[in-house]
Amino acid sequence: MRNPLLRKLQVFLLAFLICFQFAAQAHVAGHPSIHDTVVGILDRFAQTIPLEELNQLNAEKVLARLTPEERDTLAMEYLSFDVNVPVIVSILPYKGYPYDPFWLKDLDFQHTKLQAKVNGRDYKVWQKQFDAGRVGLGVNSLTGGGRHYYVVLRAADPGKKLEITHLYPGQYAVETIQPGEHPIAGEDELTAELPQELIGQTALIGQADRRYEAQLVNVLKATPYPSSDEADHVVLTWSEDPRTTQTIQWRTDTSVHRGYVLYQKKAAYASFRPRRPMRANATTTLMDTWDILNDPKCHRHTVVLRNLEPDTTYIYSIGKGERMEFTTAPDGIDPFSFIYMGDAQNGLERWGSLIQGAFRRRPDAAFYIMAGDLVNRGADRDDWDSYFENAEGVYDRRPIVPALGNHEYHRYDLTGRLLYEEMFTLPASSPLGEKTYSFHYSNALFVILDSNQDATEQTAWLEEQLAGSNATWKFVVYHHPAYSSSPRRDNPEIRQLWGNLFDQYHVDMALQGHDHAYLRTYPMKGGQRQESSKEGTIYVVSVSGTKMYDVGDFDYAEEAFANVSTYQVLDIQISGDRLVYRAYDMEGDLRDEFVIEK
Repeated sequence: MRNPLLRKLQVFLLAFLICFQFAAQAHVAGHPSIHDTVVGILDRFAQTIPLEELNQLNAEKVLARLTPEERDTLAMEYLSFDVNVPVIVSILPYKGYPYDPFWLKDLDFQHTKLQAKVNGRDYKVWQKQFDAGRVGLGVNSLTGGGRHYYVVLRAADPGKKLEITHLYPGQYAVETIQPGEHPIAGEDELTAELPQELIGQTALIGQADRRYEAQLVNVLKATPYPSSDEADHVVLTWSEDPRTTQTIQWRTDTSVHRGYVLYQKKAAYASFRPRRPMRANATTTLMDTWDILNDPKCHRHTVVLRNLEPDTTYIYSIGKGERMEFTTAPDGIDPFSFIYMGDAQNGLERWGSLIQGAFRRRPDAAFYIMAGDLVNRGADRDDWDSYFENAEGVYDRRPIVPALGNHEYHRYDLTGRLLYEEMFTLPASSPLGEKTYSFHYSNALFVILDSNQDATEQTAWLEEQLAGSNATWKFVVYHHPAYSSSPRRDNPEIRQLWGNLFDQYHVDMALQGHDHAYLRTYPMKGGQRQESSKEGTIYVVSVSGTKMYDVGDFDYAEEAFANVSTYQVLDIQISGDRLVYRAYDMEGDLRDEFVIEK
């Protein structure tokens, strides 16, 4: 009898593949489907390969297990088109990727001496001549990551006019390469340095996120922290007013169909005659993660406690379990502290040590801001399980204020959903729903943006939040830096669109991530260094995980260093309206500090 889980996997994959953004045009009849082939391979792997061996698969081992028919499909059915004359096809794979597409050699492409650069990164050039008729090209990779290869072609006879028809998928466009342009869509703000031989040739403009379409490595896996009938991964967020509400989320296995929270004021609990706790029933949803073989389904439970008193500590428990506590935001203006971190992403056990140390050293911090890339693989639940496991004892006592990073969008186009949105219940009052939100705490405004989305679509809403607030302090949180620490990255659209509003409404600090290093700018306004923080915005980039990048030499950087995981404590002092900022490393040593006075 077939394993029902494996049948579920097949049905699920077939269902979501139908909904691909790039599959609006049906596959050409008579040709094998990449989608069906991937489903069949995963089905066979799950049935025949032990889990321990699945975890050790790499691209070479996957290739060795493919049938000749599967290998041919993956090599020739990913991108296809007809040409009216013989053509020279150039494939440009990223030079830094450990594997070139396997089918280049299968189809007798030749590695040339030509090289290209896109946004400073090196790309190889492979070429082959095809006869007039159908041309079929293969998948980007079997691992799902890396950068997508580029496709450039020309008529073999320069005197012939090239015509391309029956292009599949239909979302690809055909354009002529002009100097300085790049030959693929989906990677904005890139500049290309192409060999002169390729200028004027035809480029097939596609979608960079197709790189996940044939992922066969690290798809089927086990979570190291499977769910059980006991509540775990308890997380506090705010989806409504922080002064009078508290949102609580947790996980159980599917044997637990209902959940509830018992809660009361800590003062009442500590009295000689403690009152009977109040009860709030949870909303329970099924989380179905077909790729987690040892725990494919679990229940997510969410409670929003309302009508709470401001500036009050409450004791709560999930059912009759462990007692924990939270404190509501003040109703007026009180001093407070919060912690900000950049990317956790990799080395979550080490990140766990960092956040646990931050909690021990600064238990007074009211909440934790994470500026995106909380995990490495946002579509993989085992990554989220590790993240929450390592934050145990922190997020169940202090709310997390998360922003979306690019890694939260991992395989987003293939799954049609973000696990991030299932893990966190957040305000949904912006045009992008829970992806962007804002809240006030004491005398401070916090605006959380999604820098993965079009900046122009958020600009009007951002201005509404900044213009409509009389807060003394204004903070904006997003992932991709307006002022980068990396020598190879830049986000000019964010710097221009959002930075102009920061200047106009005097945002005090922009808290960012993405670049995996530490950088603090001078106060900046209009792209220029200012004499004091009263005249400009301070932009910070930080990293809390173990993946590190180099730091560039920038005239806007007042402090910068590499290869150090940090957490930042921001103390808002009411007396004198001072902000005291301190950055600490894993050992608790002070690495940077400054003071802003209003």
